[in-house]
Amino acid sequence: MPVLFRTIAIAALAAALLMPEGAALAGLGQPSPWQLGLQDSGSPVMDEVAWLHTFVLWIITIITVFVLALLIYIMIKFNANANPVPSRTTHNTLIEVLWTVIPVLILVIIALPSFRILFYQLNTPPSDLTVKVTGVTWNWKYNYPDHGDFEFDSLMLQDKERKADQPRLLSVDNEMVVPVNKVVRVLVTGFDVIHAFAVPSFGIKIDAIPGRLNETWFKAAKEGWYYGQCSELCGKDHAFMPIAVRVVSEAAFATWLEEAKKKFAANGAPNKVATANLAAE
Repeated sequence: MPVLFRTIAIAALAAALLMPEGAALAGLGQPSPWQLGLQDSGSPVMDEVAWLHTFVLWIITIITVFVLALLIYIMIKFNANANPVPSRTTHNTLIEVLWTVIPVLILVIIALPSFRILFYQLNTPPSDLTVKVTGVTWNWKYNYPDHGDFEFDSLMLQDKERKADQPRLLSVDNEMVVPVNKVVRVLVTGFDVIHAFAVPSFGIKIDAIPGRLNETWFKAAKEGWYYGQCSELCGKDHAFMPIAVRVVSEAAFATWLEEAKKKFAANGAPNKVATANLAAE
C-alpha cells in the first residue's frame, strides 16, 4: 500500500509541475493560450450548453471518486494479508439490482435536460436576420437574402496580410457581420463537399452538405469578434477555413449594410471561387 500512495503522490506532483504557467480559462470568441474548459458563452444557446457540460462533469466526477474509493477499499480490505481466506460469494441480488437501476437513473437524469437543450438549439425562434452560409473548398461564402441579397467570399488572411491584433489562422478578409441582441437565422449548405459551420462561443455546429439546406440560429449577447473553423474534414486545406463573425450595434450594422451593398454589388454573378471549381470539373 505505501507503494500505491507514493505512486499517486508522484503522479499528482508531476501534473502540477507540468501545468504551463500560462494556463487559464478560455476567453470569449476565440481560443486562449493553454486554455482550460469551453470558450466563454456569447449566446443563450451556449449558456445552456455550458450549463449541461458542468452538470454532466459533476456527475462524472462523483462517479469517478466513488469508483476510486471502492477500489482503494477493496485493495485494503481484501488483499492477501488482510483477508487470507477469500469469500466464495458468487452473487448478491441487492447489489446486482442496484448496479443496474442506478446507472439507468443516472442516464435519465442526464437525458432530460439534454433533450430540452437539444430542442432549444434546433427550434429556431422568429428571426430578425437571415444569413445563408455556403461552404466552398476552402472558404466560406455569405449571403444576406433579406437585406439586398448580396453575397461575398470570406478567405483566410495570410500572415503577411494580418494586423498585429488579428489572430493567426482565424482572421479573414471579409467577415460575417450581425447586430447584437438579434436572432440570426443561419442557413447552411455546401457547394462541393461536406463542411461544418461551427462557432464555439455561440454554441453552434452544423454540417454544410451539398444539395441540402440545414438551419441553426444564434443571438449574440455582446459586441465583438467571434471566431470558428470548419469542423468537418473536407480536404487538404480544411485547417484554413476560418469563420469570423463581427457583432456590432444595430446602428453600426445598418451603416455596414449600406457599405456592403455597394462594395459587393458587382458580386451578383457566381463568385470567382465557385466559377473556378466548376471549370475544373
